[in-house]
Amino acid sequence: MGYQHVETEIDGQLGWLWLNRPDKHNALSTDMWTDIPDAVADLTADERIRCLVVAGRGPSFTGGIDLTMLGAFAGERASHADRSRHIRDDIVRLQRTMTVFEEARVPVIAAVHGYCLGAGIDLITACDIRFASPDSTFGIRETPMGLVADVGTVQRLPRVIGQGHVAELLFTGRDFDAAEAARIGLVNRVVDDVHDHARSVATQIAANSPLVVEGAKEVLRLQEGMTIGAALDHMALWNAAFLMSNDLTEAMSSFAERRPPDYTGT
Repeated sequence: MGYQHVETEIDGQLGWLWLNRPDKHNALSTDMWTDIPDAVADLTADERIRCLVVAGRGPSFTGGIDLTMLGAFAGERASHADRSRHIRDDIVRLQRTMTVFEEARVPVIAAVHGYCLGAGIDLITACDIRFASPDSTFGIRETPMGLVADVGTVQRLPRVIGQGHVAELLFTGRDFDAAEAARIGLVNRVVDDVHDHARSVATQIAANSPLVVEGAKEVLRLQEGMTIGAALDHMALWNAAFLMSNDLTEAMSSFAERRPPDYTGT
């Protein structure tokens, strides 16, 4: 399927989603907010895909939301209540665009370079793994724009870097570099060739049993907010349902036969 400012690519067992509006630093335009969920669905519907990488064409990952969208929110409405309802509906729709990365059946890696601002933070915090190039610049730009970040940053970022770091970055709205992003744990690693590194890690992930990797992602996601006891019970039930697989048999056979495994996800 063709998209205006989003590009998809299948590279063996890896799926790539490219933000492709380079002349605007991949600012997220109206069509992109609609096309990103469709692109993720198209890629992950392909059973060959075992890991997804999100990256940006041109000089930046993304400069955030296209500001022309903000002026069009809700527009003229019959009343304050009607306008507020339509604004809420728009925000929920934008939130859903980011949530698709969190809910994707396969792990999602964000490969950041250049600017990753505003909605870019929303996007990468919905991903499972984040890498950045040394030239990356991050920032919760909604704050200096007079907005409270409303598409996932406030909800997901504390789980990634902790409440204190979030409070400082959210309240000040200041930009910060890749080194600080790594120090506070926003990115896993700073690397010179971020796209090549993301491909390498994604390839390592894809070499494992897709049944196991997808299960591990689902368990991590669903145990959020559970007590330790409830999470352990959930884990026991998960493995009771999925442990005895063809992939487990293949793992043991390939180890005994000293050969690479050939996993089928069954």
